Amino acid sequence: MTKQILGNEPPSALIIGASSGMGKELARQLVGDGYHVALVARRQERLEELARELNEGHEQPVAHSFAHDVTHYDEVPGLFSTITSTMRGLDVVVFAAGIMPDVGEKEYDFAKSREIMEVNLLGAIAWLGEAASRFIHTKHGTIVGISSVAGDRGRKANPPYAASKSALTTYLESLRNRLARYGIRVVTIKPGPVHTPMTAHLKKMLFPIQANVAAQQIAHAIAKRNGEVYVPGRWRLIMAIIRNIPSFIFRKTSI
Repeated sequence: MTKQILGNEPPSALIIGASSGMGKELARQLVGDGYHVALVARRQERLEELARELNEGHEQPVAHSFAHDVTHYDEVPGLFSTITSTMRGLDVVVFAAGIMPDVGEKEYDFAKSREIMEVNLLGAIAWLGEAASRFIHTKHGTIVGISSVAGDRGRKANPPYAASKSALTTYLESLRNRLARYGIRVVTIKPGPVHTPMTAHLKKMLFPIQANVAAQQIAHAIAKRNGEVYVPGRWRLIMAIIRNIPSFIFRKTSI
């Protein structure tokens, strides 16, 4: 249920990680679908540029930008309150922030691994926990986390990234089970490879799609789905096969 159903206000969405990639394209998609959006990311100039683009042609602002580094966890409660006040409520909260730095074959850099976990997992927990508390109070809302097919198996290429996405998937399932009795939907998005600045360093990607195509499918999931959604849908079958490859065989592959 959204504010469009509850009253005359348009539905509103908060997107954390909105300055590039799928988050940026999702902001464009949701505004096109009639949403007002709050944009959160670390890079203020890019956020403000996106907000100007989205607000062009509208009499009143449909996009508001809020600069924030998701590893500054102590800022989240206050900023969340500011955003809900500015937006006059929230219907959807999307955590799309994430990093995937290149990891060498023999590299075990704890500082890099810690940063991956701090952004991809702890940042999500900080923001989505606030969303859960609010939606329990308002008795409606949709929580969306951008996980990855990379979390479905322990690939050798980037162990901390796979671990961060596996943990995020489990956290979102726990939220879903915890919040179901309140009528709150929790959607786990599991994209396959997507062309974004985050994946630009990858030499090979299997069946990659463009970020705007992924955003269209994510927006559809926000409107209609609950549970885990693979983007695109063929990855559900692909990962069902990959998950069932015996470990002694899987470790010899590069998938």
